Amino acid sequence: MGTRGSKLALAQTGTIADALRATGQEVEIVIVSTPGDRSSAPIPTIGVGVFTSALREALLRNEIDVIVHSYKDLPTAPEPGISLAAVPPRADPRDALIARDGLTLGELPAGSTVGTGSPRRTAQLRALGLGLEIVPIRGNIDTRMRKVADGELDAVVLARAGLARIGRAGEITETLDPIQMLPAPAQGALAVECRAADVDIEHLLQSTVDDEGTRAAVTAERSMLAALEAGCSAPVGALAEIVEDVVVEDGAERYVERISLRGTAALESDGDSVDMVRAIALADKDEAVQLGRTLAAELLDLGAGALSGQGRTAQ
Repeated sequence: MGTRGSKLALAQTGTIADALRATGQEVEIVIVSTPGDRSSAPIPTIGVGVFTSALREALLRNEIDVIVHSYKDLPTAPEPGISLAAVPPRADPRDALIARDGLTLGELPAGSTVGTGSPRRTAQLRALGLGLEIVPIRGNIDTRMRKVADGELDAVVLARAGLARIGRAGEITETLDPIQMLPAPAQGALAVECRAADVDIEHLLQSTVDDEGTRAAVTAERSMLAALEAGCSAPVGALAEIVEDVVVEDGAERYVERISLRGTAALESDGDSVDMVRAIALADKDEAVQLGRTLAAELLDLGAGALSGQGRTAQ
């Protein structure tokens, strides 16, 4: 199994390795250095796939057999020769605040410095109108949190799932409600890839770690993102959930599972002020791809895409 060398990447890969070992498989973890690990430039500047390309190249060279990605880091276009074999059960997809003195977002005074490397988080924080100063940052989770501990920043915003996976969820001062901040498409989810020709490995991964509900929800979110990328360069957030709905057939009620998808995108910018448009839609679980496209079209109709030059939307 190939992985980046960060604490988070190793933790994520370790969970899948343990699941495979429990079935009797022998697993070796191989660290692969990626361009994203070697660069200190902002993620939107260095581009889509910066953390995935080296891993995929090693997979196609038969140096490794399986990759575990943070799903939100994957480009939306499929990669020839590679199969998305499994999407494990998703961790909590929400964003989390780590702030000085145990403060929540609403308790931070105007002018407080909040660090993030994400255009999506930056736009939504500004849209809240709290008068916060948003500071661009890079680095692993420990590096970012240290900036708060050392007094360099008043707070940072990170993915709750990543903090939980490395055992630091106890330091969260507030888990942000999606009403305040919708997460990145596929945030909290993992993507497990293998070579498309390795049918036995693909079946092993599917039977061991794949989760149908998570796959459907994340498919809807990333379908929305893919549709927006063609005509929208604004920061984008999305969250899909599997919900129960009641249908009546021949006078009898029955419950069916459907996907509820919420999406948001930046509309326009006026200095530090940002306006966001939001939309929500519902569809059957087997209509995840079309659901994402439908919601993207609605966001575009509402004016999403007015911003330009924002780079990668799903950070």
